[in-house]
Amino acid sequence: MNILGIIPARYASSRFPGKPLVDIGGKSMIQRVYEQAKKCSYLAEVIVATDDSRIYDHVLAFGGVAIMTSPDHQSGTDRCAEVALAHPQYDIVINVQGDEPYIDPEQITKLAVCFASPDVQIATLVKRVKDEQELHNPNSPKVVVNKLSEAVYFSRSALPHIRGEEPQNWLEFYPYFKHIGIYGYRADVLQQITKLPISPLEKAESLEQLRWIENGYRIKVAETELETHAIDTPEDLEKLL
Repeated sequence: MNILGIIPARYASSRFPGKPLVDIGGKSMIQRVYEQAKKCSYLAEVIVATDDSRIYDHVLAFGGVAIMTSPDHQSGTDRCAEVALAHPQYDIVINVQGDEPYIDPEQITKLAVCFASPDVQIATLVKRVKDEQELHNPNSPKVVVNKLSEAVYFSRSALPHIRGEEPQNWLEFYPYFKHIGIYGYRADVLQQITKLPISPLEKAESLEQLRWIENGYRIKVAETELETHAIDTPEDLEKLL
């Protein structure tokens, strides 16, 4: 497999402007993500995809590879698709989240090996939910998984509903999984899904991956025991430090 790792990074975040360039222990967030991704032996190349010259120049300054992309993209997936289109030699694309400075290379590896099966179109990671507060946190999307280890549905609510039991006890009756937001795609599938119109389920939950499921694409899931620490706000950064 010939796999390209892409790290989408934009400066104009509404909740945390300039987030990719924030200093974390002497290195920027984007540099830490890049260096962690480079440790994964399955990635033939790692590229930062950005629409901001400050991020682009910074990545080049620390010795990384970056590409300027359109400022009109609505998601990191769209940004990845533009870069992938310019690199047709790659069969698989892995979208590494640019706000997880301590992502473990093992997680990228676990995602990459999903594509050893030629039937896999899209892949992502899940982690078993063990905390009742996390289960009912709408900012932590959950995943319903079938017996083929494919995602049936993603939701901000805890699914399935355990009939006749109090919500605080649901973890005793069913193995719930939360979504770990790293994706892998076959290169042709990535181009296809970015051309799909926004779907009703996506609008309802504000979860992009529902658009793919609603249009018949299959999402393979691999389970990880490793935790991730996404930085969405300055408060998240303070907790990490």
